Amino acid sequence: MTEIIRVKSQSNYGTELLHVPIHGEVHTISGGFSGGGYTASQWRKYAREVMAIGVQETNLVPDVDLVFTRADLRGVLPHNNDPVVISVVTAGRRVHRVLIDQGSSADVMFWSTFNKLQLSPDQLRPYTGCLYSFAGDLVRVRGHLELRTTFADDVSSCTANVKYLVVDAPSAYNMLLGRPVLNWVGAIASTRHLKMKLPSLGGTVITIKSDQKEPKRCYKNNLIMKGAVSVVTTRPPRGKAFTPRGSPPGSIREPAALRVD
Repeated sequence: MTEIIRVKSQSNYGTELLHVPIHGEVHTISGGFSGGGYTASQWRKYAREVMAIGVQETNLVPDVDLVFTRADLRGVLPHNNDPVVISVVTAGRRVHRVLIDQGSSADVMFWSTFNKLQLSPDQLRPYTGCLYSFAGDLVRVRGHLELRTTFADDVSSCTANVKYLVVDAPSAYNMLLGRPVLNWVGAIASTRHLKMKLPSLGGTVITIKSDQKEPKRCYKNNLIMKGAVSVVTTRPPRGKAFTPRGSPPGSIREPAALRVD
């Protein structure tokens, strides 16, 4: 049965009420470490919890209003729909060219970044799922690991344990941060204002500015690289579900001695 919706259309003759048929539905694909788990029983349990009347808090994110105003546009140069690209601190280094990808159901670290952080392959845990690029090509997953990651501005910071999928694929970005960590720390990104805001445990708002030079640089590098990956789609792996835990805010001065560009 075809669904019909009514919409108003503006024309030279005034406003018309049109009947537009809906022939089907198009949904999105999700997986990875979000969605409640990897097995059918875990998915059913997650669905029951979502439909439950009583909703319990799953983390300790303070109840802080995150608002973007005209003041956030100050210093932002006119841009052509640039993404939000920030820097974070993890494994004792400041990592630049971190893409905020709200469409990703996984947090991704590229193999080149893994090596720059001087991490050991022994730290990787097996990952049995599949990961695909936007073009549908299979991306090699070397494993996953958990790292404390700090988000900070000039005033305050917030640190959380992030579970990264480590993939062996070329990319102009060092990491892709998706919905798992963004939801956990309560972060909201605005591509218009080119900023990301999140609450600190002290009740203040952390505002991280996007470096407007980085998106253009990454776009050019992705055009040069063969098979460069900037968007990924995950399929759920087998294994035990993981729930990241937040941690109190900490200073970024000590671990930020080195940087990853």
